[in-house]
Amino acid sequence: MNNEFWQAIDELVSSGNIIIDRPKGSTHPKYPDCRYEVDYGYIENTTSMDGGGIDLWRGTLPDQRVNAIICTVDLMKKDSEIKLLIGCTKEEIKTVYEFHNDSEFMKGILICR
Repeated sequence: MNNEFWQAIDELVSSGNIIIDRPKGSTHPKYPDCRYEVDYGYIENTTSMDGGGIDLWRGTLPDQRVNAIICTVDLMKKDSEIKLLIGCTKEEIKTVYEFHNDSEFMKGILICR
């Protein structure tokens, strides 16, 4: 795999503050039936396709480095994004993957480090 890609991701994460604006157990602001089973947030002072910060899922492993990414396509918003998975266990990775593939309108592909 491309080590330089993962090094660039690590540098991006370490250069910004992680903001968790949807903690585990919270619900989506527009879709109250949508519950977050892993902490969800973004990296402050970064930019993603939607104009906000680069999204991330933060798991419970002590090693808080990026161990996977999910590339998503959202047919309702008509956009695509990457979501960084930081310190996620195998079960948390599975949960996040299922979250992004639980609707006919959003699909995601998982790329593990």
